[in-house]
Amino acid sequence: MKPLRLRLLLGIFVVATALSWAGTKLWNSLDTLPGVPAAAPVVLAAIAVILLATAISLRSRLKAVRDRAPGAKRVDPLGAARALVLGQASALVSALVSGVYAGFAIVLLTLPDFEAHKGPALTAGLAVLAGAAVVAVALWLQHICKLPEDSGDGGGKGAAPSAR
Repeated sequence: MKPLRLRLLLGIFVVATALSWAGTKLWNSLDTLPGVPAAAPVVLAAIAVILLATAISLRSRLKAVRDRAPGAKRVDPLGAARALVLGQASALVSALVSGVYAGFAIVLLTLPDFEAHKGPALTAGLAVLAGAAVVAVALWLQHICKLPEDSGDGGGKGAAPSAR
């Protein structure tokens, strides 16, 4: 599995922001704007918290195994791989969703009657921040699940995840 790069996620964010901005400007020209769901930042923040709890748990268990602590529970490789896939999928979706809300917020912030759109603009901004938190935690989880470098045995793959 190839690691996600921040550059890819930023590219997705920028393209989604531009498309969302253009779409929202077009929608606004029809004198109707959709609302921003109040649950958007809450859901993204909940995903960030779940990923953070998973990352902290994996990191502590991997550290205990690496330090050969008595009673340390081994990490199931399939469970670590599932956590990694969840993190990567969450990062991709969060980059896209954050871009959509960023474009929407830019349009709302530039409207002449800003006071009427202050609530949705704030909600969209919070959704962008929560999406950025999901991306940050997902990249950290990816770093935690990284396999150690090849030791020169020709196999090309490490034996267990490291706790860097």
